[in-house]
Amino acid sequence: MTTPPLRIGTRGSPLALAQTHQTRALLAKAHGVPEDHFTIEIIRTTGDAIQDRALAESGGKGLFTKELDAALIAGAIDLAVHSSKDLPTHLPTEIIVAGYLPREDVRDAFIGRNGATLLRLPKGATVGTASLRRAAQVKRLRPDIKTALLRGNVETRLKKVQSGEFDGTLLALAGLKRLGLDSHATEILPLEGFMPAAGQGAIGITCRAADAGTRAALAPILDEATGLALAAERSFLTVLDGSCRTPIAAHARLEGKQLIFVGEVLRSDGGEFFSARGAGHAVDAALIGYNAGHDILLRLPHGVAGLV
Repeated sequence: MTTPPLRIGTRGSPLALAQTHQTRALLAKAHGVPEDHFTIEIIRTTGDAIQDRALAESGGKGLFTKELDAALIAGAIDLAVHSSKDLPTHLPTEIIVAGYLPREDVRDAFIGRNGATLLRLPKGATVGTASLRRAAQVKRLRPDIKTALLRGNVETRLKKVQSGEFDGTLLALAGLKRLGLDSHATEILPLEGFMPAAGQGAIGITCRAADAGTRAALAPILDEATGLALAAERSFLTVLDGSCRTPIAAHARLEGKQLIFVGEVLRSDGGEFFSARGAGHAVDAALIGYNAGHDILLRLPHGVAGLV
C-alpha cells in the first residue's frame, strides 16, 4: 500500500530547510516514492522573528516550536522537523516526539576571526553567542573574554565574525556539516570542557499523538540509539527545569546495551559548575537522566535559579 502524502512543517532558515530536505529524502527512500510525494510547508516562528534580544527574555525555546505545534494541532501539517535542542521539555498534550534521525556529531565548533582558536584570542576579545551554556563554558575557560548576544541564522553569525563585529562565535558542528560550512570551524571543542546542549546534533520529528498513520510512516527512518540518548538528556533537562534561562549541558551515548550519561549545570559567569554522571541499561535511559538531575539538585542549596 502506498504511503499517503504527508505535509512536513518546518522553519524557514537554511539549516531548518536542510534538515527538512534530509528528512523528506529519507522518507521517500524508505517508502519507494518520489520526494515530492511529501510536501514542505514553511512556517515562520516567533523565535525567528525576534533577533534583538535573548530568547530567555521572550519566553524561552518554545518560541521556535509553538507555531509549528499550532499547525499540527489544526491539521495544517502532518509532522514537523526540529533541531532537537530547540524542543521544549513539555509539549502540548496533542503532540508527541515521534523520534529522531540518526545523530550527527554533538560537539561545538569555534569560529575565530582570522583563524583564531579560543585559547589564542587576545585578552578581552568578544565572543558572540545566543546560548547561556556556551557563554558560561567560554568564561570558565577564559574569564577575561567578553560574551555578547549574537542571534540570526548560521550564515549571519559567520558573516559577523568575518566582518570583525565579533572575534569569534560557537556553533553546533552538526549544523555546519548539514550546511556544508564546517570548513569555517577553526577549532572543534572537546566534550570535556564544552559539553553540548541536550539534544544537540539530533533532528527531532513531532506529530499528532493520535495520528497512527504518520507515526507508522516515520518508523522506518527513526533511530533507536538516538532516541534512547535523548530520553536521558531530556529527562535530565526536565528535572532541572531546563530552558533558555539556565546554562545546562547534557550528553548520553550508548555502549552496547549500556547507556553512559553526563550532565552539568553552570553558573552564568562560568565561575562554578555542578556535574553528574550515570550509567545503566539503555532501556532505563530516562531514569538515568532523572537520577543525574536530582543528584545535582541535592547539591544546589538555592536551586538551579540560584546559579543565574
